[in-house]
Amino acid sequence: MATTVSDVERFEASRGRLEAIAYRLLGSASEAEDVVQETYLRWQAADPGRIEVPEAWLTKVLTNLCLNQLTSARARRETYVGEWLPEPLLAGDPMLGPADTVEQRESVSYAVLTVLERLSPNERAVYVLREAFDYPHREIAEILDLTEAASQQIFHRAKKHVAEGRARAEVDESAARKIVDEFLAAATSGRTEPLVRLLTQDAVAVGDGGGVVPARAKAFRGALAVATFLRGLFKPGKAKRALVGGSPGMYATTANGGPALVAVLDGRVIGVMCMEVTPDGIAAFRSQVNPVKLERATRAWTAEDHGEPLLTAF
Repeated sequence: MATTVSDVERFEASRGRLEAIAYRLLGSASEAEDVVQETYLRWQAADPGRIEVPEAWLTKVLTNLCLNQLTSARARRETYVGEWLPEPLLAGDPMLGPADTVEQRESVSYAVLTVLERLSPNERAVYVLREAFDYPHREIAEILDLTEAASQQIFHRAKKHVAEGRARAEVDESAARKIVDEFLAAATSGRTEPLVRLLTQDAVAVGDGGGVVPARAKAFRGALAVATFLRGLFKPGKAKRALVGGSPGMYATTANGGPALVAVLDGRVIGVMCMEVTPDGIAAFRSQVNPVKLERATRAWTAEDHGEPLLTAF
């Protein structure tokens, strides 16, 4: 059946919400775009005039496509080189979705997206739909072909898993900038002690190079180990410049709602370090350096003028 202009407009009115759901479910902006496009193709093939509630229909199709993707992704990630981390989204990216409540902001934080990877596909779907988009369990049950009671049980179980991580401290852009400034000062001091003072005792540092860019296969754990690693990371050296092809500029920003350090070389984002901040200090550094997962960040970065870098690394 031919799709009318009205049908296209109805879909486009839902695109932003669908992309935000898909990103939270998949942890990948590029995969989210693909799933939304597939949802559109199915919308075209259906008879929109016979669909009573288009938003519900689209959400059900999208969510089930994401569940299929998550199931196959688990098998692919077993052979992934090194650690797998989500694709970071820089401040202002519309795919971050709603940010009116603490729950909505938390659901898209880099820390929570990482935790969501440990949940089953159904747990992840129920958590995202309920926590980030406030879907009632009755509708979630219909979307996932569950009973309402099962949806409630899955949500409580998923929320418990997510809550087992430490509580984050909410930070605005000015606070994020201060955190990054303090971190850079400590990281470039050439000493370990200033870094240790900024970290929690159980701090962790992990990177995702996707087998394309060198990144440690296992995380550094503990304040001293993380501080030692970071001190070495920011120590200038010819080998590092040769590895990345120059001396990248380092900028402070926010990614997924938290403080982040962005490394830019020749207009291309080559790394995003997301910091997890708690009342006790910086608890985690999660660095995305896989170039495939930085394409969207590069497009967003080059669309605006960010001025001079805080420093030139290496």
